[in-house]
Amino acid sequence: MQRHGPGTTAVPRMRVTGLLLLVAHLLIVAWLTLRPRTVPWVSATNLEPLATIRAELAHGPSWEVVQHLGGSVLLLAPLGVLLPLSAGRLNVSPLVSLTRTVFAGAMISLAIELLQSGVPGRVPDIDSVLLGALGVALAHLAVVPGARRRLRRRYGDLGEVTPRIPRVELAPQADVLSGSRTYL
Repeated sequence: MQRHGPGTTAVPRMRVTGLLLLVAHLLIVAWLTLRPRTVPWVSATNLEPLATIRAELAHGPSWEVVQHLGGSVLLLAPLGVLLPLSAGRLNVSPLVSLTRTVFAGAMISLAIELLQSGVPGRVPDIDSVLLGALGVALAHLAVVPGARRRLRRRYGDLGEVTPRIPRVELAPQADVLSGSRTYL
């Protein structure tokens, strides 16, 4: 392993820490969302976007509404920080990072909802996917740009310490095409 300068071990440490925390969080989310529930009845599957949210808000503001909608937003919100942390990139466009993170969070949320269709007592809901993606986006916007800025300031521009290969000049044509060399 090559060393490229002082302070460059921060990115591998961040990646390992991010991956460990990401796996731990996903295991907790899987345990919370994919356990079978024993209930006398379950509501129907919701494939109409925003139907559950509208139905919850129609009851008026209450603690149950905040718990249900807020819980769906907060469940996957840590992915907004853990996914970029596990990637370990400091020099990346904020828009690209946000897009990549929200897409990955939405796909994880969709996978959870699809897996819930086979779990007794659990019903897939498209609004859970939307609220999960919203939570990922809000957490990403709240934490990641500022954290990356602080890390770049602390460790400098790590992209500049990467060793560069000097340009290789072309050999003269006479040497390349010479028939005088034998390679036996």
